[in-house]
Amino acid sequence: MEQKIHQGRNVKRFREMLGIKQEALAFDLGEDWNQKKISLLEQKDVIEDPLLKKISEVLKIPVEAFQNFDEEQAVNIIANTINNNDHSVMHSLYIKNATINPIDKLIELHEEKIALYERMLKEKEEMMERLEKLLGKSDV
Repeated sequence: MEQKIHQGRNVKRFREMLGIKQEALAFDLGEDWNQKKISLLEQKDVIEDPLLKKISEVLKIPVEAFQNFDEEQAVNIIANTINNNDHSVMHSLYIKNATINPIDKLIELHEEKIALYERMLKEKEEMMERLEKLLGKSDV
């Protein structure tokens, strides 16, 4: 029997791997979203393509990752590789994917997102200072 991919669970997995709270994802998705809606979304087997694309853009993860990632298959592949003590398989996987390590890429994207938030906060602070000066409420 073919196992179906649970897209909502995949959204949750990747969101958690990136260290993003449901509230933050809701904020990034727009005014119509809140933590409760994200929670319900993560319970859905299938997510509509336009919404999945938007989530993909926000989390900077390909849509295909949400559509195709099957944790059980990944665990089976890893377990079989380790149980067989077949280092040549691990070595060939490493050489084949040496240029792109998905975990490193996720970490890099997460760091970029943090840097973006920090820049946005700094810009907000600068904007508030300018507004205060314009309104004559600043002691500076």
